[in-house]
Order: sequence, then structure tokens, then C-alpha cells
Amino acid sequence: MERIINTNNYEASLKSRDTEETIDIWFYRPVGYCWALFFQRLGITPNAVTWMGIILGVAAAVCFYFSNIYINIAGMLLLIWANTYDSADGQLARMTGIKTRLGRLLDGLCGDIWFITIYVSLVLRMTPEWGVNIWILGAAAGYCHAKQASMGDYFRNLHLYFLKGREGSELETSRNIETRYRKLTFRRDLIYKLFDFFYLAYTRGQERFTPVLQRLLEILKQRFPDDSLPMWLREEFRERSLPLLKYTNILSFNTRTIVLFLSLLFNIPWAYFVFELTVLNVLLVYMLYKYRIICNNLICKLENEQAQ
Repeated sequence: MERIINTNNYEASLKSRDTEETIDIWFYRPVGYCWALFFQRLGITPNAVTWMGIILGVAAAVCFYFSNIYINIAGMLLLIWANTYDSADGQLARMTGIKTRLGRLLDGLCGDIWFITIYVSLVLRMTPEWGVNIWILGAAAGYCHAKQASMGDYFRNLHLYFLKGREGSELETSRNIETRYRKLTFRRDLIYKLFDFFYLAYTRGQERFTPVLQRLLEILKQRFPDDSLPMWLREEFRERSLPLLKYTNILSFNTRTIVLFLSLLFNIPWAYFVFELTVLNVLLVYMLYKYRIICNNLICKLENEQAQ
């Protein structure tokens, strides 16, 4: 693999070393990069790779419905394969410059489709034993999953915003999305308008969870309208945020799938739901608390600097 990977090109295919998880750095990103090179040679677009990843992930979820350990292991391998494609599509987009709003839409939906089908498969699998109770447990875990993943993504993009600026981040405000949404029409822009309708609700939810952060961003918008944040501010935020990213990343894909795989191997799939409702919720509250402190400190410094 070292012969295949050109280090400079590989690094350029990543968003940022700061926000990458250890498993991603050592496995998913290198494998995804090799897939990206392969698809680039074949002329396959990033969106096509995303669709292939969605299909593989759904197939994996179906395998989790069965209590047969061998079928479950096949599902695990399919989900790992699907996630290498989820890495490859973004890397391929950065390598080729083929970046579209539709691609971003699909990429955002990819993980949601995987886990919705995984939840349905697990709940159906346990219904004969648990009855309606497992549907309640699964729905509660699914709701918490959505909030955890949403905030994990928000904090990573926030870190990228301070690290690389607006262009290097996917951080958006509900105000900008609403403006864009109002300009679109259902007749000409049906897919994009529907996407922005749900994306607007998604972003508003992130903002409601982080009122102090929204105050900080508003101050920055007023003082630095061109996003030219001072270096001291960028460096201080990065220094404070970087140690927290390892916890933020736990709210995303890799840790979830490890726990999911263990619960399947030991034939206790309900334990995965319990993990989300307990451990990951506690971690989410901790992350909200820590970023609130960071934002309050920066607001104080900015206000003191302006007062001088």
C-alpha cells in the first residue's frame, strides 16, 4: 500500500489530520484513497461511489436481522466495505475537484440510511422476544443517535472553521440556509429545496444546543465580516478544541460500529441501544459543557480586547 499511496496527494485528500480518527488514519482513509485512485482511473464519479456505499450499507443492515453469527459477520464485513467507499467518495471529490451540492446531500444521507436500516433490522430481530418494548427502546436510541451524530459533526466543522476558515469547513448557519431555501423553487429545484428544508431543521437543532457558541459566532461575524480571524484566536481555539476531538469522534461512526459488532457477536443486540442511551448521551453532555466553556472564555477575551 505504501507504494500505491503518494504521501502528498494522500494528505491533500484528507480534510484535516486534527479531525481524523485513529482508525480512519490507519485503515479507512488509506483504503479509501486506494479506492479513489481506482475509481478515478475508471472515470467513476464521487456520487456513483456514494450510491455504491449506500447499497453496501443497506445490505449489511439486512444481514443483522438474522440471528446467524456467520450472516452477521458477513454484514460486518459489508459495513466496513461500505465505509471505505464513504471515505473514498470524499477523497475522490477533493482529488478531482468534482464537488456538487447533490454529492454533499448524498454523502450526508449515506450514514443516516445505513443506521435507519440497521435499527429497523435489529428491532425486527428482537421483536419476537421483546414485543413493543424493543420498538420504544430502538426509537429512543435512534433519536439520541441523531442528536449525538449531529453535534459531533458540528463540533468537527467548527474546529475546521477556526483551523482552515470558511472554505475548509462545512459549517453553515441556519440564516444562510434559510436565505438559500427561499430562493429555490419546488418546480425547478425540487431535490435541493427538499434537502435544504431538512438541512435547515438539522442546523437549527445544532444551534439550539449551543447558544453560547452562537453568541461567539455572531461577535466574530460583526468584527470580522470577511472571516479573517486573528491568528491568536485561531490558535487558541485549536489548542482548546483539539484534545476534545477524540471524544467528539466517539459520537460518530467507528466507536458505534465496534459496539454494534460486539453486541452481535455476543448475541445481545439490545446492548447497542443501551450504549447509545447511556455512554454516548453522557459524552454528548460533556462535550456541550466543554465547548460552552471554550466559547465563554473567547467571548471574554474578545470583549476585553475591544474595550482596551
